Amino acid sequence: MSDPIVTLATCADFPELDDDDRGLPDALRARGIEPRIAVWNDPDVDWGQSGTVVLRSVRDYAAKGNYSNFLQWARSVPRLTNHPDVVAWNSDKHYLTRLGEWEVPMIPTAWLEPEAGYSKHQVHTRFPAHGDFVVKPAISSGGRGTGRYTATDASSRSAAINDAMHHLRRGRTVMVQRYLEEVDRKGEVSLVYFNGVLSHAVEKAPMLHPSFKSTDEIHEEIVTAREPSEQEWLWGERVRKAIHALIKEVSGRDIQLLFNRVDVVGDGRGGFYLMEVSLIDAGLYLGAAPEALDNFADAIAQRVLW
Repeated sequence: MSDPIVTLATCADFPELDDDDRGLPDALRARGIEPRIAVWNDPDVDWGQSGTVVLRSVRDYAAKGNYSNFLQWARSVPRLTNHPDVVAWNSDKHYLTRLGEWEVPMIPTAWLEPEAGYSKHQVHTRFPAHGDFVVKPAISSGGRGTGRYTATDASSRSAAINDAMHHLRRGRTVMVQRYLEEVDRKGEVSLVYFNGVLSHAVEKAPMLHPSFKSTDEIHEEIVTAREPSEQEWLWGERVRKAIHALIKEVSGRDIQLLFNRVDVVGDGRGGFYLMEVSLIDAGLYLGAAPEALDNFADAIAQRVLW
């Protein structure tokens, strides 16, 4: 009897996976699984013969011309993890407003919709009057298109307007959020779950420095593994319950997630804001924590062997 097949879906920019995932094929082989690597939009790949397909470095899914094709591809794959219903709603950050309905605190956000036809002046009036703020598209991957700006600096504010208009003209919803000083003081915390169980946590250094400019490049992250505090663990469970409530609402049933990364930041008052839930191309920091790679390989094996 041949070994079960697991295909790790990636993109053309990372044809052999990104650095963090490079050890995964060997870890799967050690568990009696035949690993394959395939670019998600390669027309020569027969996804019907690809066994269980695990989303990994599909960093280009939100790029111009790819988004609708990616969602269509996800629906066409017979055995995709995470589930295509989950992929569809997690690909658009409007999901944050839905999670807020389950009392998960979010960073206050102004949503600029492209159909509103905003002028530059109207965009300007929706920016904060003081402090730093962030402009980013609602559909993006790897931090592409995200910029940090200063409200009281005329040139920075003008650059923010141009950034927002760039996205709006291309039919993209724009998110405007106040930049949290807590990010500079303590960074973000990412909680990584496999098959619903917390595997590990990392602390991420701030990426959006005051001189940061919006680009279409993937943002590099500096992470340090550490044990989550009890409060962070409880917060992660609160977010996880809200995620599954949304899954049930959207899909009509609960769906177990192979991987789930929850990013939070302190609110400066002893609580947290949810920054993002990553269920598609999530960096899982497999090289940051000693147990992370084995935990992920075990989680995949549970799906295909048990």
